[in-house]
Amino acid sequence: MGKTLAEYADWLAKRDLIWPAHPVPVPAKATPFLKPLPEVRGVVWNVYGTLLNIADGELLHLVDDPLRREVALDKTVQEFNMWNSMYRKPGAPWELMFQQYQPLLADLRLTGKVRRGETPEIDSAHLWKILVERLLQKKYTWDEALYGDLDEYSQKIAWFFHRALQGCGPAAGAAEALSALASRGVVQGLVGAGQCFTLTEVRRQLEEGEGLQRHPLPLAPGCVSLSYELGAAPPTERLFTPVLETLEGLGIEPGEVLYVSSRLVADLAPAKRLGLRTALFAGDKTSLRATGAQVRDPELQPDRILTALNQIHQMIPGR
Repeated sequence: MGKTLAEYADWLAKRDLIWPAHPVPVPAKATPFLKPLPEVRGVVWNVYGTLLNIADGELLHLVDDPLRREVALDKTVQEFNMWNSMYRKPGAPWELMFQQYQPLLADLRLTGKVRRGETPEIDSAHLWKILVERLLQKKYTWDEALYGDLDEYSQKIAWFFHRALQGCGPAAGAAEALSALASRGVVQGLVGAGQCFTLTEVRRQLEEGEGLQRHPLPLAPGCVSLSYELGAAPPTERLFTPVLETLEGLGIEPGEVLYVSSRLVADLAPAKRLGLRTALFAGDKTSLRATGAQVRDPELQPDRILTALNQIHQMIPGR
């Protein structure tokens, strides 16, 4: 039995590898609206672009920058010793992997089974599992004592590739906001775009990056719902279903839940339709997905606007 994903992340961190730089947030032109919401008993957060700053503003399977693609794929091929089991064709190892990765990604997007109006979400670990299965045709092997079985190995490759592709780090004030709400008895969760490694990434970035190591990430059991599990990318109301059911079991109604995200149409709009209160996080221009017209649209208009995550304590008084 290999290391868990969290144990692997710890092991990887000790190796002092070079990763893309943590992006510096660019202030957005926005005015905070922080009127108290005393009725709120639960807060649900989006991850990428909200609790975590990420290059490109959101989690991606590929980026437009060819140099970043090359570096990420080259590092992954070398890290996991894939080259010797790849079919030899003209081109560098990363190019040959890209020639497989890109069409497979496109095919999975076309064949994903979702409901009408939804967009398929690709499970990054599943994508890498298919690529590893192709390598197995040429007697590819790995250290199962370290990485685990095929499914576990694929998760670790997905995590490594993501780290090499997009710089990511804790948003300023994220840990402070989580801790402040936890101290006030507010139930917290995560809903939004994410992969098998997302929860591990949040814990590493916030618990270690901002000093929550003495207090584990305050997320309630059953209050995490990420798109890779559902197989559908935002916007979709179905992402909220398991968390709302858990909160209902705790006696918390949708109108007593605040959802915080930097993406108005993809995240906050479906939450609003379900009856949740919504807060637009406008603290980083790169991740902000909202126009002035959308913010003023009665069907999309968020209940509150944050320009810093630690402002949330001004909106939600202690209980």
